[in-house]
Amino acid sequence: MSIRKRLILSNIAMILIPGALLLVAEIVLGYVLFVVFNGNPQGDDLRVFAQFRFIAIALILIVTNGLLTYFMSKSIINPISKLSTGAKEISEGNLEYSVQSDKKDELGELANTFETMRLKLKEADKEQKRYEQNRQELIASISHDLKTPLTSIKGYVKGIQDGVANTPEKLDRYMDTIYRTANDMDGLIDELFLYSKLDLNRETFQFEKVDVYAFFADFIDELAFNLEKEQGKAVFLADPEEAYIVEADREKLRRVVMNIIQNSLKYIDKRPKEIQVNLTAEANKIVVEMKDNGSGISKEDIPYIFESFYRTDTSRNSATGGSGLGLSIVRKIIQEHGGEIWAESEPGQGTSIYFTLKKVM
Repeated sequence: MSIRKRLILSNIAMILIPGALLLVAEIVLGYVLFVVFNGNPQGDDLRVFAQFRFIAIALILIVTNGLLTYFMSKSIINPISKLSTGAKEISEGNLEYSVQSDKKDELGELANTFETMRLKLKEADKEQKRYEQNRQELIASISHDLKTPLTSIKGYVKGIQDGVANTPEKLDRYMDTIYRTANDMDGLIDELFLYSKLDLNRETFQFEKVDVYAFFADFIDELAFNLEKEQGKAVFLADPEEAYIVEADREKLRRVVMNIIQNSLKYIDKRPKEIQVNLTAEANKIVVEMKDNGSGISKEDIPYIFESFYRTDTSRNSATGGSGLGLSIVRKIIQEHGGEIWAESEPGQGTSIYFTLKKVM
């Protein structure tokens, strides 16, 4: 029952209950004085009756109004007191203090709204701690990924200075290794820089009309040529009669596709390697599916693979290289395009990454 209804009923009760009790008291007093004790209704007994009636009125009003006020106040003050305690506990960092209420009034709704806020704060705190832990792991990983090639470069430079590379062939091999290692470092730094700009919303996008069918047809031709060296294959499936025109940043879209492909190729544990791209045209969007025949992802990890700094297998990432930010960058770019991205996978059966792009009508 709402507080408003309770207040109205309480006010009505403050009138009806004392009135009813007064009537009962008057009947009882009259019966006792004038029937049981044979009092004289015209003499001093009438004055005694009037005095008792006045006392009864005072007592009835005091008791009934006191009790009604007490219970009404209790029904309001107790929930407010609990909310106040909850606010204090939460402000001091105790996110386990529950203020959930089964009341159906305004204060119950307020308490449940407060409880929802507490749960969201608790979840946000949990996410923040996990984010901080992953960030620290990422910093350690990046430090290792940068230190290792730097140590290698220093070693080869030292070898050249000491005359270890004493033949043109060995010198060329040393220089080639130095260049390749420095190039890998440049790629890592570029990825970190792009991620930071996307995270701060400082990366600019140049949107234009892009034919996704033609875009993927060219990309798959190039990918298939490269995979042929490893007896792999790339397949492109789409209805050529459909329209696949979207509003997109062509370079950013290429970055999305490259990141997904590179991530897939790293973890394909079967031969031959297979990559398949499927396009589906819907009423107002294009759905892109990029499928591989890799090792797959566990169900526990799927909801988190696009999150910042999340790593499903730290040792595997370290072995295969990279910062672990590839799919985070992909998600941010797709979100900037107004699309959605998700994954479906079964361990040992491969992974499908889906994303949508807005269709140009």
